[in-house]
Amino acid sequence: MADLEGLKVEKNYHLNEPFAAKGDFHVKGMANQEWGIKKRLSNIFNPQSGSTVMFAFDHGYFMGSVSGLERLDILIPKLRDHVDVLMATRGALRTCVQPDCRKAIALRVSAGSSMVNDDLSHELVSVDIEDAIRMNADCMAVQVFIGADGQLESIENLSKVINAGMRYSIPTLGVVAVGKNMERTDQYFKLATRIVAELGAHIVKTYYCDKFEEIVAACPVPIVVAGGKKLAEKEALEMAYKSMQGGARGLDMGRNIFQSFHPIEMADAIGKIVHQKFTDKEALEYYNDRINV
Repeated sequence: MADLEGLKVEKNYHLNEPFAAKGDFHVKGMANQEWGIKKRLSNIFNPQSGSTVMFAFDHGYFMGSVSGLERLDILIPKLRDHVDVLMATRGALRTCVQPDCRKAIALRVSAGSSMVNDDLSHELVSVDIEDAIRMNADCMAVQVFIGADGQLESIENLSKVINAGMRYSIPTLGVVAVGKNMERTDQYFKLATRIVAELGAHIVKTYYCDKFEEIVAACPVPIVVAGGKKLAEKEALEMAYKSMQGGARGLDMGRNIFQSFHPIEMADAIGKIVHQKFTDKEALEYYNDRINV
């Protein structure tokens, strides 16, 4: 245990100073990675904007048939050209995404109990590295439950995936899940995102909250913000704008796209905020203009 005597309590996140170890690469903290990692990260993060729009439709691995995702074979071909990354299970990709798709792939490699079980935190690694290679995955996504019963298991899962991925230059996306005993506060997300990054994840997915800019500053790898529960379009775009203003390098939207009455237009509006620096008001106006044509 570290000696706490004389411990400095005040924290300085140096919010006005950019990330110091940027080097000549457009993805935060990845300047010292080798070519294969950088190549796959460049598939995920647009080299011009340095940011990404992910579309998550991996909910079925624990929720079954989710409203809006009943027919992946119909939905995904319509949406795939309006996002940068498809985040999905191998089953959904193999059955419902055509192999001529040029979008980056974030492959869900962890799995656990269904929604029937009260505790979702006890997951395992369900996809081995060989299948991730066969799927030509650009990154592997692992759920991490900090502050939950399954915390140690999920940290072990994350570590195993990172170790396997590094052997073949496949990055890992650590997905921060909120444990039963943890609140969605900046204190929790500072803890969770930093742990995930320090274990070696190349990207961290988490939620937006107050003092988000401090969470980003303290995390040495890019943070992508999860869309979370379905919000009204105006609220979802506000959250997207605040996330990008706070330093996020992208949005991973699921329900706020596929449960929208106009999913394509919503995906495009998110893209305007992420890549073209639209404000939430400009993006909402763009969305409304598109749906009223």
